[in-house]
Amino acid sequence: MTVVGIGADGWAGLSATARAQLCAAEVLIGGGRQLDLLPEADCPGERVAWPSPLRPAVPRLLAAHAGRRIAVLASGDPMFYGIGRALTEELGAGRLRVLPHPSSVSYACARLGWPVEETEVVTLVGRPAAGLAAALHDGRRVLVLSAGAGTPAEVAALLRKHGFGPSRMTVLEQLGSEREDSFSGRAEDWSHAPGDPLNVIALECRRAEGALRLAVTPGLPDAAYEHDGQLTKRHVRAVTLGALAPAPGELLWDIGGGSGSIAIEWMRAHRSCRAVTVERDAVRAERIGRNALALGVPGLRVVGGAAPEALAELPVPDAVFIGGGLTAPGLLEACWAALRPGGRLVANTVTLESEALLARWHRELGGELVKLAVSHAVPVGGFTGWRQAMPITQWSVSKPGGAAEPAEPAETTATAGIGTTSHATSGDRT
Repeated sequence: MTVVGIGADGWAGLSATARAQLCAAEVLIGGGRQLDLLPEADCPGERVAWPSPLRPAVPRLLAAHAGRRIAVLASGDPMFYGIGRALTEELGAGRLRVLPHPSSVSYACARLGWPVEETEVVTLVGRPAAGLAAALHDGRRVLVLSAGAGTPAEVAALLRKHGFGPSRMTVLEQLGSEREDSFSGRAEDWSHAPGDPLNVIALECRRAEGALRLAVTPGLPDAAYEHDGQLTKRHVRAVTLGALAPAPGELLWDIGGGSGSIAIEWMRAHRSCRAVTVERDAVRAERIGRNALALGVPGLRVVGGAAPEALAELPVPDAVFIGGGLTAPGLLEACWAALRPGGRLVANTVTLESEALLARWHRELGGELVKLAVSHAVPVGGFTGWRQAMPITQWSVSKPGGAAEPAEPAETTATAGIGTTSHATSGDRT
């Protein structure tokens, strides 16, 4: 099987090798628009248009044409958000020959004079526009792969909603073809009518004065979240994410989601990070979904129900955070059993009963037991004093069997203006 990338310039833009493969194919598979770009006299193979939804149809179509010479058409580079990934997963790389064409990203950066390696790319093809929010940072350049003619207006509305109305938008249509065109404007007063459905949107991000600044590091402002008080506060959240240590592609279980802040910031750490949050309160579960959309991680999976029962069918986690329900019978046992070797478990509590439970597990399994105390400066008459929040007991531990973690000092105590961190020492481990 050969996968041929084709651009808006059609047959004329293909290499001699790509043309030869298409001419020799007995079956030509692709989108209707792509198939129409091929001259029938030169490409006499049977033409098969992809059905919708596409991904589930791949095995069936390949089986139906087994033993025949197949050429699959893809837009631009087939391995860049294209069908090449699905075919490789189905067949294996050894049975697939890929002939890429310049992608729309390459064309757009060439037209704009943007270095490709310094340009963020977000696709909205088959994905919610809310995912763009996580890529919005003042001064950054972002290319948006459009889902159609209405996407520019949708993107402009999202930019306004998230405080990026001053951002400049450039819509580049039919890149690489004779009908190539572009137009620009500001998101805050975007008034262009829908144009060609084949377009890419270039964003030069500018944050409006007074808009909330959202960093890429853990510890977003508490004001970034809609909540009812069930929120892991900013400074504790930053420490918690540090202990969970997200890495690309990893999966988190966030148990007792509250407002979803831990799962959301886990996913914001890298666009390939995944998370499932478990929340038994239906109102809070809906609120978590809204927070995930607002903060650019619409892929967060929210599971309604009580743990440990709600954990039974979940995929194996790389990390587990328990922010509530620690004393539920069997919860810690179920999380520890489900965690993959080398995975991390972190639990926070403010109650003495749960603290005693964590102390027992710490004695049995080791790890690190920490007391976090954060104080904020507040007015006291005409002066200023410290108001301390409820101290947090945190236990973090790695499951044996994975890569070794860096050694930590056996006992340390650190004091800073906003709070203190104390570490408990452990005796013999079992």
